[in-house]
Amino acid sequence: MKRAHNRCAAVHVHDRQPSRKRSTNVSLSEDLVREAKQLGISISAACEQGLAGALKQERERRWIEENAEAIRSYNEWIRRNGVPLAKYRRF
Repeated sequence: MKRAHNRCAAVHVHDRQPSRKRSTNVSLSEDLVREAKQLGISISAACEQGLAGALKQERERRWIEENAEAIRSYNEWIRRNGVPLAKYRRF
């Protein structure tokens, strides 16, 4: 039986305004850099997207860890009591 909120994802709503860019040094595989250039991929944009994804994933992992007890408690309540208003569900 699948329980509600077994895997909750943290939702972060930010009004993302373009932020200032900061120059930084990153070491990348020569092969990856060569192929990215051949394919016309912006290395800076790809790195930024990858970092944004890693940050999102880590924030979600931490949220789940920090809220694990509440999630377990809620799932246990659902197991004992069922889904609230289940009789009104049409699926």
